[in-house]
Amino acid sequence: MMEDVKTDTPGNAGDATPEQALEDALEQRLQGVGARLAKLEGRVMIRYADVAEAAGLRVPYDLVPPDGILANAGKWRNLPPEKKLLLVQERAHPGSKRSLHAKVCEFVEALAARAEEYGLDPDDFLHALALKESAVPADHVLDRVEQRLLHAIERQQEATYAARTKESINLAEYPASFELAHRLPRRFIALLGPTNSGKTHEAMEALAKARTGVYLAPLRLLALENYERLAEVECDGAPLKVSLVTGEERRVVEGATHVASTVEMLDTRTRVDVAVIDEIQMLGDRDRGAAWTAAVCGAPADVVYLVGAPEARRAVEALAKRLGCPLEVRVKSRKAPLSMEAQPVRKLRNLQRGDAVIAFSRREVLMWRDMITETGFSVATVYGNLSPEVRRAQAARFRDGTADIVVGTDAIAMGLNLPIRRVVMTTSVKYNGVDEEELSAALAKQIAGRAGRFGVHEEGFVAGYDEHTHYVIRSLLQEKVPPVSTLGFSVSPTLEHLNRITSVTGEQSLAKLLKRFETNIDVPDGFFTPRITEEQAERALWLDTLPLSLEDKFTLSLVPISSRIPALHLAWQRWARAVAKQKPSALDWVGEHAHGTREGLQDVEDNCKLYSAYAWLSYRCPEYFPYGEEAQQMARDASERIDRILLAQNKALRKRGGRSVA
Repeated sequence: MMEDVKTDTPGNAGDATPEQALEDALEQRLQGVGARLAKLEGRVMIRYADVAEAAGLRVPYDLVPPDGILANAGKWRNLPPEKKLLLVQERAHPGSKRSLHAKVCEFVEALAARAEEYGLDPDDFLHALALKESAVPADHVLDRVEQRLLHAIERQQEATYAARTKESINLAEYPASFELAHRLPRRFIALLGPTNSGKTHEAMEALAKARTGVYLAPLRLLALENYERLAEVECDGAPLKVSLVTGEERRVVEGATHVASTVEMLDTRTRVDVAVIDEIQMLGDRDRGAAWTAAVCGAPADVVYLVGAPEARRAVEALAKRLGCPLEVRVKSRKAPLSMEAQPVRKLRNLQRGDAVIAFSRREVLMWRDMITETGFSVATVYGNLSPEVRRAQAARFRDGTADIVVGTDAIAMGLNLPIRRVVMTTSVKYNGVDEEELSAALAKQIAGRAGRFGVHEEGFVAGYDEHTHYVIRSLLQEKVPPVSTLGFSVSPTLEHLNRITSVTGEQSLAKLLKRFETNIDVPDGFFTPRITEEQAERALWLDTLPLSLEDKFTLSLVPISSRIPALHLAWQRWARAVAKQKPSALDWVGEHAHGTREGLQDVEDNCKLYSAYAWLSYRCPEYFPYGEEAQQMARDASERIDRILLAQNKALRKRGGRSVA
């Protein structure tokens, strides 16, 4: 609480001491200039109270002039009266008051004009000038009042921009944005069943027989496999003409009737007879589900096959109903039975030819490979960091019998048809990016389902390596997988979406535009939901620091390269800086390191991913990434080198054979 500082005056002026005379002079000085002394927050200060008349307003104020803070209360109390008087005479004078009054009047006029410009009442802010609550000079008080106005304007603008954003994008209209598919009388056929049920085979047979068609894969590996599968089909005595279109590679065949593509690369403007959308349960995936939502809404085909796990049924039915497309559901069963082994494997010597040993990190996969190879088995290796070409080459070794056992991550669960007799799980937990968590029933079933390839084995088997893993996997395989949600289908922003928001808000920051898309657009019933990945949001914040166009920032935010691997993240940043400077990026600085060692293997894997990302950019920004063909060739060369390194390591470890590892 503020207190006025008063001086003691004697009852009889004739009896006044010299000290009291000085106190009287001090008080007279203050009164003469319309000031007073006050104490607040342990400080003694000069304050002026008056009324500023400006902009048709009368605004009372009670403020401290710029040099009005005299001392802290303790120091003031101990000052001799003559020093107090001298200090007041220096600080409290007519010029000081006139200067403060002029500043306040000017401030009131400017603030009132700014407030009225935005339809705000200036009195809501200017009343703070008379509150007597601050022990700081007037400039600080005026700044605070101005900041309150600016925050109110920002809140008002935010509300306005949020309303405009909501009006500009209505997700209920999302299906209509795919104009060709929206006009077509499309029909859906859902082929749902577990792994090894023949559902994909049935869909691909229908696709191969169609006059024109497209296959949409969750992985580049699957797109490549089915590209080759379709290219082997003969039509009227000649092979089908098939193109391959992925983010990193495009093999476009003139006159092609069929296309094998990754789901994100769907061409929504070319009509076909049949479309096959694989792994339809990915609709429920938080990071990539939006690509499946777009494919179901936008595939411009007369017949669309939706292929995937049984838990996608309700979601598919909900989408078909929303889109007004007739739906036929065909439920498939496994071609060969799948059984849990009675006992865990327990020891390496109990592994068998035809086993797939599953771990959940590159380090663990290579560790198990080394241990198994040293017992004399030949081992193929499959994990996510390997390029599709290397995974195919390793899978081929297992398929043709050159490798006795395949050791891999859950990359085996999607996209590789392998003659696995038994799946052996080394653990029941997987690192999720933050900590280790138990496998989901859906993933456990998808991995286990790879055992017992129809036409190769009459039955498939599953086992845990140790007692605990065996018990948990048994429980997970008996668990019912929850269905994919029938609401909240993910929709990712397109550049068109962001340009719409920019047109109504003037916003150019990618991070803020993504945030507006996620929080402000109209989501009437929650059937479709805006979704931004964490990686894109984080990249956007950094990209906004560079002088880039919105289109370039958006493209760079989507580059398929891991931000968690420092070398790759730094390469991505170098590319972005080069684009900002409008300079092309070369490939010559991408170095490969040690040869033939475990460390060298990691380097070559990273370089392979780097070349693929460069190729991805070369299709989207060819002026800045002009060496796309070279990048693809370097990626292929790196893939071959990785396969050679893995094979050499395998051979070296087998030479140590003869030692039994328990």
